[in-house]
Amino acid sequence: MKCIDGEIPFEIPESWEWARLGNLCPSLQYGTSEKSQSEGKIAVLRMGNILPLGELCYDDLVFTSNEDDIAKYALESGDLLFNRTNSSEWVGKTAIYRGDIPAIYAGYIIRFRPILLNLEYVNYLMNSGYEKDYCQSVKTDGVNQSNINAQKLANLLIPVPSSQEQSRLVIEIQNLFSSIATLEEDKISLGQLINQVKSKILDLAIRGKLVPQDPNDEPASVLLERIKSERRESKKKTPKTTDNSHYENLPFEIPQNWVWGRFQDVFEIVMGQSPSGECISDDGDYEFHQGKTHFGDKMLLPSQVFTSCLTKLTQPNSLLMCVRAPVGDINITDREICIGRGLCALIPFDKISVTFMYYWVLCFKDSFVRKATGTTFLAISGETIRNEHIPIPPLEEQRRILCSIESIYNDLNTILNEL
Repeated sequence: MKCIDGEIPFEIPESWEWARLGNLCPSLQYGTSEKSQSEGKIAVLRMGNILPLGELCYDDLVFTSNEDDIAKYALESGDLLFNRTNSSEWVGKTAIYRGDIPAIYAGYIIRFRPILLNLEYVNYLMNSGYEKDYCQSVKTDGVNQSNINAQKLANLLIPVPSSQEQSRLVIEIQNLFSSIATLEEDKISLGQLINQVKSKILDLAIRGKLVPQDPNDEPASVLLERIKSERRESKKKTPKTTDNSHYENLPFEIPQNWVWGRFQDVFEIVMGQSPSGECISDDGDYEFHQGKTHFGDKMLLPSQVFTSCLTKLTQPNSLLMCVRAPVGDINITDREICIGRGLCALIPFDKISVTFMYYWVLCFKDSFVRKATGTTFLAISGETIRNEHIPIPPLEEQRRILCSIESIYNDLNTILNEL
């Protein structure tokens, strides 16, 4: 297996040499083909035990008691395990066996033992982008599986520095990996801190402490009275009166030109219902969510989003809130849809911004979770939602609050994204 100049993939220092992996290993050996058991004398390492960055994990182990296999395939500390069969993405991942537990290896793995090479250097090389590109170029694809046989592995050209330089490279790589791990931990910590800051921003906003009040703003009580008047005219009946004096045990104090209301005072609340079978729109003026759909960063199951004509959002730009686990998760819908009983729609009255109310309602998730009931799953009722207290600022202050929240959030997100 001589090196051919035309195969050299990239330039290396003059003191280095190219060699084929097969010339540096006495044997490339496949593992056992015998079916493993849930219990036995010794563990059998499989492709799932090889982690992407060159180490082994010992979760989900299987075992064997076959004495012949134990003798033939027993691993020694320092063996390198190459995953020869896996998905296209993961075929070729390699790890060092460090003797943590007695084990043999399964048939989807090739064991090799390099001669006079630093094992850590070879392991890093076998998990590099160069090796992954080689595996992608030589793999054979089957149904949901890719394969690289021992001959193709043996043909891999590897750059070989001196022994001293291999050791220096390993130390440098380990130091870099340690720094990267520290940065990742710092990024996670900063992300958690940023989420706490965002939560604090909303807490200040909902208490009237994020932006200054303007005495020239139309009081929120006038806003609510206008909403009641419009609803009275449209529904020909008088809605419940919003009067702070009727409320007891309000959660906190609010500015003078704000007013306490309930969700039903500022939202049209549409509760989802059980599906009634296929629904066909006569005029084609709205869409249905069928099967799975994204809700924020979560995936809703079919039981939570139905094709049903029982409930229809009357307009886009409404809030959708989970009323069954995960209780209180919200998002904004940009279209008219039918919803099932796992969701409710909150449609702001008057000129209240749905984006503003999105941030506002985020503050009530913990309250809804506390009030949720159920044994199989937690849920909140329409009555609970309708009667939840909510502080209402004047419209102009709502706009200032929204502008401030989004400006601060954009700055925090920029900090996080630039790490």
